[in-house]
Amino acid sequence: MKLSLISILILLLFTNLSAKASNGTMPAEQAMAVDYMDALTHQKFKKLTHYYNRDSIFFDKTANRKYIGRDNILYFLKRVQQGVLEYKFTIDHMFNSGSLVVLIGNYYYKGPGDLFGKPGKIIDLAIPSVTMLTLDMNKRRVKEHQDLLDYQTMSDQLAIQ
Repeated sequence: MKLSLISILILLLFTNLSAKASNGTMPAEQAMAVDYMDALTHQKFKKLTHYYNRDSIFFDKTANRKYIGRDNILYFLKRVQQGVLEYKFTIDHMFNSGSLVVLIGNYYYKGPGDLFGKPGKIIDLAIPSVTMLTLDMNKRRVKEHQDLLDYQTMSDQLAIQ
């Protein structure tokens, strides 16, 4: 049975899963998720190579774009990050249920306006997002990276820049 995003978030919130394990350290799944997101946003493509295999999925659910396999995912990431001056993800909340890690926060982009239909300008965007990572902890791989981005907020920010 597949759970919807809302069901997963409600389940995680009401079961009071926190960002810290009972001993005060971050659970291994969350630590791996943070390391992966750091590699993703700092264009550490060599490191990302180790997180993906031929079955890995990168899915921007809001845009309905899915990339399957290490080579396709890395090609996509290199293409979309080309020319971006700054790119980071700030985590506001993080929960996990086993190998599923949910990160709620904002993607921050700074780049040439040409990428956003605003030539000659530098564009700054903060895009609210929910990122869900399904991890294989034995192999230290990302099985699936799924993003739900608030493109309406991005569109609103572009309209005033």
